[in-house]
Amino acid sequence: MAEKRDYYEVLGLSKDATKDQIRSAYRKLAKEYHPDINKSPDAPKKFQEVQEAYDVLSDDAKRAQYDRFGMAAFSQGSSTGGAGNPFQQGGFGGFGAEGFGDVDLGDIFSSFFGGGQRRRGPQGPQKGNDRILRVQISFMDAIKGREIEIPIDYEKPCTHCHGSGAERPDAFRTCPECNGRGRVVREMQTIFGVTRTESVCPRCGGRGKIVSEKCHECGGEGYSRQKTRLKVQVPAGINSGRQLKIPGYGERGSAGGPNGDLYVEVLVKKDPYFEREGNDIHVKVNVGMAECALGTKIRVRTVYGEEEVEVPAGTQPGAILRLRGKGVREGALRTGDEYVHLAIEVPRDLTARQKELLREFLKEGGAKRPFFDRKKG
Repeated sequence: MAEKRDYYEVLGLSKDATKDQIRSAYRKLAKEYHPDINKSPDAPKKFQEVQEAYDVLSDDAKRAQYDRFGMAAFSQGSSTGGAGNPFQQGGFGGFGAEGFGDVDLGDIFSSFFGGGQRRRGPQGPQKGNDRILRVQISFMDAIKGREIEIPIDYEKPCTHCHGSGAERPDAFRTCPECNGRGRVVREMQTIFGVTRTESVCPRCGGRGKIVSEKCHECGGEGYSRQKTRLKVQVPAGINSGRQLKIPGYGERGSAGGPNGDLYVEVLVKKDPYFEREGNDIHVKVNVGMAECALGTKIRVRTVYGEEEVEVPAGTQPGAILRLRGKGVREGALRTGDEYVHLAIEVPRDLTARQKELLREFLKEGGAKRPFFDRKKG
């Protein structure tokens, strides 16, 4: 199996990168390698690599373990969100909160080198992991903004027990597996001798207590599976790759903790006519040779409708006309402009009369002679 690349190297960052730098690098690379945009054969693999690196480095606890132990901290695998079609879901969750499954790395290494064993109390309510969901919208919907509906499955905390799984707040008893500690200690024989590892209690999940009377609404699960259609307002001027946060629709929490959050990543389809660069819009318009020579007025499409634009007499091929304020309006940012790139059309099928007129035009000195002809003359 190929060795994984360093996560900082994957995102092109140094080890002292800030959270904002990590988030910015992830968004840029996720957009670059997203299989819906990048059709190269290795795009899915690179996208998954970027997602996995972000999953670790964006989480303070996971990043601390990675900085200390490297890939060994997660050698039992990971689960990162994959790429896919619109409305495909992918989790931000992945590595266990303790690294190495439930094994406490600190306790393992302290056992190897004679350090003292750390003790932890029972775990309280924990917020669930965040999720990411990707949607595609049209170019014009991104410019103008719109409300979209997203079908989603999520686990909603029980309204009766509020996620605890117990019929009443006092319907608990001490866990017999860990005696209320929330963690269990196991001994194992290694090449270094007998080592002790401490992990979350598998029976109570780290709470130190178990339900004595299950909730009649959810049967002790604490949550119920829900299907709904979320209404999400996509703001006008949104750019591809931007994420919208929807609290409470991520993965379920533990021990009665709240759900994580859902991040909706918006992917904008390309438009055959308009091209966006920042908040500016670029369009290409064909104009006749005679019109450019004599000057004219043309109708040009903008993202807000058609505009009449004057083409000055003597306009040359490749000229660019600027329409101020006709670009993207994104929140409080500067409204962009539209740039009209003129391409001169040279007629192919001329009539006999048109050819005659052009010959007369040339005789009257209507076209400059080539440089070498002028030197020769």
